[in-house]
Amino acid sequence: MKKVGIIMGSDSDLPILKKTADMLDELQIPYEVHVYSAHRTPEAVQEFAANAKKNGFGVLIAAAGMAAHLGGVVASWTTLPVIGIPCKSSVLDGMDALLATVMMPSGIPVATVAINGGANAALLAAQILALSDEELDKRLAEKRKADAEKVLKKDEGIESRIRES
Repeated sequence: MKKVGIIMGSDSDLPILKKTADMLDELQIPYEVHVYSAHRTPEAVQEFAANAKKNGFGVLIAAAGMAAHLGGVVASWTTLPVIGIPCKSSVLDGMDALLATVMMPSGIPVATVAINGGANAALLAAQILALSDEELDKRLAEKRKADAEKVLKKDEGIESRIRES
């Protein structure tokens, strides 16, 4: 199975990427995690992204806040799918990161999930990898079914709960 590369611009993004890693663990997908800055360590970003395919990666996830150029810089160095996670900052609540991540020029796409959407980034990466992995596809279907069952279980008691309050 191909690995997922997780890159964060700063270790302050770790709480968001922990959700990504936890979801990948749940789905039994191998991954590596790195801290590389698009602005402070551009050579490291280039080295990682340019060699990702030959190093066994199938999808890359890049999380960054503020200027949020990491996803775009990663995507410029590889033809692998890149998923961007815009991270909430204290300045503009993550809108700056969201816009920087989605507004890529033609030819360099970055799939983008919600602000702080670490779990969804992992799920999207899993869906991409599942195109060529039937076992992973089955695990994703089982997860969807289990998630639906949790919602229906909550539905069973909601009417009585609202009448009690």
